[in-house]
Amino acid sequence: MARPMTMAEKILAAHAGLPEVVPGQLIECDLDLVLANDITAPIAIKTVREIGAGVFDRDRICLVPDHYSPNKDIKSAEQTKVTRNFAHEMGITHYFEQGCMGIEHALLPERGIVGPGDLVIGADSHTCTYGGIGAFSTGVGSTDAGVGMATGRAWFKVPETIRFEIDGKLPAGASAKDIILYVIGKIGVDGALYCAMEFAGSTIRDLSVEGRLTIANMAIEAGGKAGLFEVDDTARAWLEGRTERPYTEYHPDPDATYKQVIKIDAADIVPQVSWPHLPSNTHPVAESRDITIDQAVIGSCTNGRIEDMRAAADVLRGRTVNPNVRCIVIPATQTVWLQCVHEGLMDVFIDAHCVVSTPTCGPCLGGYMGILAAGERCVSSTNRNFVGRMGDPTSEVYLASPAVCAASAVAGHIALPSDL
Repeated sequence: MARPMTMAEKILAAHAGLPEVVPGQLIECDLDLVLANDITAPIAIKTVREIGAGVFDRDRICLVPDHYSPNKDIKSAEQTKVTRNFAHEMGITHYFEQGCMGIEHALLPERGIVGPGDLVIGADSHTCTYGGIGAFSTGVGSTDAGVGMATGRAWFKVPETIRFEIDGKLPAGASAKDIILYVIGKIGVDGALYCAMEFAGSTIRDLSVEGRLTIANMAIEAGGKAGLFEVDDTARAWLEGRTERPYTEYHPDPDATYKQVIKIDAADIVPQVSWPHLPSNTHPVAESRDITIDQAVIGSCTNGRIEDMRAAADVLRGRTVNPNVRCIVIPATQTVWLQCVHEGLMDVFIDAHCVVSTPTCGPCLGGYMGILAAGERCVSSTNRNFVGRMGDPTSEVYLASPAVCAASAVAGHIALPSDL
């Protein structure tokens, strides 16, 4: 009998062809998918060419130009051109050009390209998002991604796992984004360093798949190697007819060994906002109302799904953005964008005087579509608020849920929807 294992251990063991693994063990695994974007792909492509063997499987590589897309300048256009030409040359199945693309970590689950039980590496730190549907997915450097593209394999050190058991009913106005901000505030940005973060409990079971993807997306902000959720009936219903390949569910053994088990009462998770310059610098929104803002961003791989668009629209409906604030709304994929049109959400955003963008990472990484000037403040549904993350080094980014970002855009300062 194999030793009792966590979700992360089971997925890694299966892909290493081993009956069991233990934390700290170095293993070589077969990969289900390798991902890169317009910033990281050119370096990975260079590595593939140096190896000289082409790609291991044209159906298991995904290239998504999303960070500076549509191209903002000549340099970004050249980056995308390298990626595009390689995709065409190698016959890459999953290459997404402008007009059919989306922010990679929203696009891949939406299209069913990644599924439960998969082992995924991506040359982007927020690849951990796919743990929201039960995959072990993690960010790697571009060179590692290139080796993965060429060989279909990668080395891993089996991580320890921290289990977060969150039970009870969330207070009014709190969301999945508030859960992960609360967790990061509780354990710090290195609290789960090189650990898998396994989420469980009644609060987690009540979340939508979109909410689970939001939480898994920010596991890296606590230093996590991956964020993992068990597949349940909610996930199975969402996955039905969506995944390209049959998937395998992995569930932790009841007597698995964890580095730590952290129990959280959901009633303690009030709407949160992370002040500059760390995601762990969390405060209740109710204690942040005196912070005026210049910009609000609603979107990103964290909070750009249709559930997030609806939450923002519910706040903005019948209201207008404060004249001193710029509000930028970025649906994460073309599908979400079109769904916003069909549901009338675009009317709400435009009537409220928002700017609505085509899908792009854009302002999240200080790329474009919302760069901050010196001293400006932005409340954003993105995932990082480091110094200079969204523009000038003296600017400030405050992280919050889409609903709080929308309410703040109307109020002109950080605010709860109930304040309106």
